[in-house]
Amino acid sequence: MKKIRQKHEWSRQLLNIILTRPYESFMGITGGQPFLNYYGEENDLEQPFTSLKELQEFAVSSWQKPQTAFLAAAKNGIVEIVFGIQSKIPSAIHETNSNNENVLLVAVKNRQTNVVEVLRKNLDKELFGSLILEVDNRENTVLHLAASSTSNSKTTWQIPGAAMQIMLDIKWYQYMRGLVPEHFTLKKNKDGKTAMEIFKETHKDVMKRSSEWLKETSNSCSAVAALVAGVSFAASSTVPGGTDKGKPSLESQLAFDAFAITSLMALCSSVTALIMFLAIFTSERQLEDFRKSLPMKLLVGLTSLFVSIASMIVSFCFARFFVLENSYKNKFSPLYIATCVPVFFYAIVQFPLYFKILKAIFYKLPQPSIQSSHF
Repeated sequence: MKKIRQKHEWSRQLLNIILTRPYESFMGITGGQPFLNYYGEENDLEQPFTSLKELQEFAVSSWQKPQTAFLAAAKNGIVEIVFGIQSKIPSAIHETNSNNENVLLVAVKNRQTNVVEVLRKNLDKELFGSLILEVDNRENTVLHLAASSTSNSKTTWQIPGAAMQIMLDIKWYQYMRGLVPEHFTLKKNKDGKTAMEIFKETHKDVMKRSSEWLKETSNSCSAVAALVAGVSFAASSTVPGGTDKGKPSLESQLAFDAFAITSLMALCSSVTALIMFLAIFTSERQLEDFRKSLPMKLLVGLTSLFVSIASMIVSFCFARFFVLENSYKNKFSPLYIATCVPVFFYAIVQFPLYFKILKAIFYKLPQPSIQSSHF
């Protein structure tokens, strides 16, 4: 956290320096060499070219348009600099890089959702609409770029894991789809591919790893849920103290009522968890299933499994009250508390995954990784 706050402070200091002379910082006329030209490694000009096309291809591959501070800030998710430069130099919003990508295309390509939100909320509706309609030199729209996968770990989401990544990628694609015109879903780039075709093609490996993880997780959890269901069924069908004329002998005691309720809760929640994990295990796990169906089933399954384990432990503790004599009940209270320790261990291990799933389901917009949000 200390390093993150320090990077925030550096970005503010850099912004103050840039905004003291905004036009010079933006255009690169401060007296030095503000930008670097990138040349190919193999650029032997003595090598003859057999055609004009070869010369053009060499020129394009060996030179890149210099990147301004505005586009660099959008690429790295530095919202303060993007907003500061745009407010001082309104024309900067039309700046493009060597791939003919404007600030919105750069932000979408690098998954800088905060930059996209700032532009959407602060720009004029018509101006933002014009940025959305633009394409890069490969005729990729913002939807094509949102659909593309990335191998750069610095531009992935805050939540790790293949299954979480594809859930957030789908959410990101759906969010951008809501901003573009309807015909963009049918628009093709120079390679003749639509955005959805690119999404399916670039997410094949992630889909495979996500399906395997869900299959293994549901298989393991369903075995535990089945075990808890068996134990809970045996406990709930047993009446401590026996019956007297068809009525439980201990029904007036608080411990008996608590035992009956918790054992029933353990049985119902374990059966629910077992059904959810079996539904995941037998699911086809198609791309559209990762959007909401599979995450919700996994969330309900994990919640039910935790409730069933906790209820089973609590019902066991209440059942011990009927076994021990009154003189020993208070002495064994610490032992009852120690019996609940496995539940706390399970919670510590599973809650990180639980909260990741909650974020993946209920966050309107995925958050970029911390590494890509700063310098």
